[in-house]
Amino acid sequence: MGAVVVGYVPKPEGEAAVDQGIVEAKLRGAALIVVNSHRGGREYDGATSVRSESDLSTLEAKLQASGLEYDVRQLVRGFEPAEDLIGIAEDSDADLIVIGLRRRTPVGKLILGSNAQRILLDAPCPVLAVKVG
Repeated sequence: MGAVVVGYVPKPEGEAAVDQGIVEAKLRGAALIVVNSHRGGREYDGATSVRSESDLSTLEAKLQASGLEYDVRQLVRGFEPAEDLIGIAEDSDADLIVIGLRRRTPVGKLILGSNAQRILLDAPCPVLAVKVG
């Protein structure tokens, strides 16, 4: 059985990625690996940790309702989210990575987010980028 790796952030683009990841995992008969990656440091304080736990419990309910085999990995270890997603995709021999993208201004479209760009360029498997709305 293969795997679909999803990059998750508790924002509309992260929710869209999880929703599409569920669809893709069901189509492929694959397990779902949802990755929530934080760099850590000063910006990851106690309040952020509590908020993150709350967001992940909501995510767990959605994943349980999907009926899929899944694994949620919350990583706070100093790496960029792109590094974590690519590493997990390599380690799990993933069939697909799903990421969410937010709307950008015309100028912003010229410069794709650095994590999204790195995932698209360096992923060991196909990447599906999902736009909100």
